[in-house]
Amino acid sequence: MSKPRVFVTQPIAESALARLRVVADVEVNGDSSKVLPKDKLIDAVKRCDILVSLLHDTVDRDVLTANPALKAVSSMNITQDRIDLASATELGIPVTNIPAIVTNSTADIGFGLLLSVARNIALGDKLYRQGIYPGSQSNHLAGAAVTGKTLGLIGFGRIGQAMARRGRGFEMKIIYADPRRLPPDEEAKFEAGHRSFDDLLREADFVSLHPQLSPETRHLMSDRQFALMKPTAFVINTSRGPVIDEAALVRALQEKKIAGAGLDVFEHEPQLSPELVTMPNVVLTPHLGSAVLELREGMAHVVVDNTIALIEGTPPMSCFNPQVLKKLF
Repeated sequence: MSKPRVFVTQPIAESALARLRVVADVEVNGDSSKVLPKDKLIDAVKRCDILVSLLHDTVDRDVLTANPALKAVSSMNITQDRIDLASATELGIPVTNIPAIVTNSTADIGFGLLLSVARNIALGDKLYRQGIYPGSQSNHLAGAAVTGKTLGLIGFGRIGQAMARRGRGFEMKIIYADPRRLPPDEEAKFEAGHRSFDDLLREADFVSLHPQLSPETRHLMSDRQFALMKPTAFVINTSRGPVIDEAALVRALQEKKIAGAGLDVFEHEPQLSPELVTMPNVVLTPHLGSAVLELREGMAHVVVDNTIALIEGTPPMSCFNPQVLKKLF
């Protein structure tokens, strides 16, 4: 009996792939430098039984229907942003996911962006590589203070709270806006004060975004919101790109309504607004929130666990559409 065919859209940890190769014929797209184009993804789906997709892969109805024999999508996603879950469910295709295990790595990137844009770390690196050395007491690269400033967190779940812990290490005042206010004893643990969304924007020196992406949070930050921020304040986004209206962000930066931005996610990934590339007060990273080798290896093993379970006919540990599983197991 032949092994099921599995296609992996980019290289994942070899230790996880070795386990998968025991039970499946595995094909891996070897180019980790760019997202697999849609036509290439569709071609691959036509020759596989199970698709292993990563967060950046768009698995829409065209992809899902490219192969009537497609049995499952085993995704390295915590949320379903780029997967047409309704179509997958309609077609009877289970879509597995991974648990929320990227909290600290994402908060690390968030605080790294905050420090980098405030203190001109990325700009200083670029200029020094070009042979520019303004002098150790020059004001040429003087930036904004971080210690003792006000950190405003939009969304106070796992990652927002992890950012708060890092902010307290820098003696920052912590404020947060979230529809679900924490009980007083929980707020006290973080020394955090609850604010309305608008009041937080007015008060914070750094606005860090941590909401889940939904129709309600799409373009949560647009012209009106940027106008409420201090002209000396920075916005940091490690949640999802469409939470920010990117065109409005460009306007706010060009008109000096805010001081700068640190961005790990973008509205139209992998495309980037060209204006942002030229702005020295913007730090850009290509969605590195979970880019820690040990973490990525662990994530890959969860995906393989789910894939092996599907191959062996047992329920995977986590699934976006468990109602489909009920028909299979």
